Amino acid sequence: MIFPKTSDELTPTESTTPPIPDGGDRLLRLLGERVREARARRGMTRRTLGRDSGVSERYLAQIESGQGNISVLLLMRIAQSLNVPLADLMRETDADGRDVELALIEQFLKRLQPHKLAEVRSQLVRDFGSGGVERMRRIALIGLRGAGKSTLGARLARDIGCRFVELDREIETEAGTSLSEIFLLYGQAGYRRYERRCLERVLEHSERVVIATGGSIVSEPATYDLLLSTCYTVWLRAAPEEHMARVVAQGDMRPMAGSQEAMDDLRRILDGRATLYGKADVIVDTTQTSIEQSLAQLKRATEMDSNITGRTS
Repeated sequence: MIFPKTSDELTPTESTTPPIPDGGDRLLRLLGERVREARARRGMTRRTLGRDSGVSERYLAQIESGQGNISVLLLMRIAQSLNVPLADLMRETDADGRDVELALIEQFLKRLQPHKLAEVRSQLVRDFGSGGVERMRRIALIGLRGAGKSTLGARLARDIGCRFVELDREIETEAGTSLSEIFLLYGQAGYRRYERRCLERVLEHSERVVIATGGSIVSEPATYDLLLSTCYTVWLRAAPEEHMARVVAQGDMRPMAGSQEAMDDLRRILDGRATLYGKADVIVDTTQTSIEQSLAQLKRATEMDSNITGRTS
């Protein structure tokens, strides 16, 4: 594919190149290495890549040496010409010899049907995760606020005689301030770092535990994968209307200020996360059920293996 060149693409100058942010030099160096390696694996000369991508050889040389502050659109052209995903060129970690294996695994997985992908993930967790008794003795409750994670989690932990942990309270203790202040001071990224660190600490020091997680933990792939790999996960599911009613019953009247808009937002969040929540080992629907009824369902769901509760059959 041939793209037309522009003068600033051919001969970038300081006047047309924006300042490089902190850490940018390292990223540009890694980017250059990946372009060079991908070109070499495909047996492409710089001239051939320049012709196919519409980027000058001179600029390609700058990029491969880690000195070209390339635009996203130009990088997309190069990725298309190399037939590699743009994300592969943009990773911020150094190559560690796994790139080829990961690429082959990715291509294999792309050929599978969605339901097969779920089977593969489950098999990987069983074969290469913590697995076995250790995983089954840790119960993690996931779901939106108002699902009953705190109430049911505390009751379940008491009944089976193990520790109960609210991950958000652990995060507040670690940070020495409230969740709202954490977001205000450190943003989403800061909260996610605290969340991951606190989860790792809980897992390290708790062989038997019930964990109530934050509703958005499923949106952070690495942390959610850690949870799925090390804990028996239960999605406490409820209808959007029940989520809203329970939040209001807890004393939070903010959603009622714009109830219809808040309900629409809640439905969108639930729809957007449903597939992720669905990765849990089991689903317990708490819609139109009492606390006692929901607790009974949860106990049945978590007694699938006697190692969870420590009881003998």
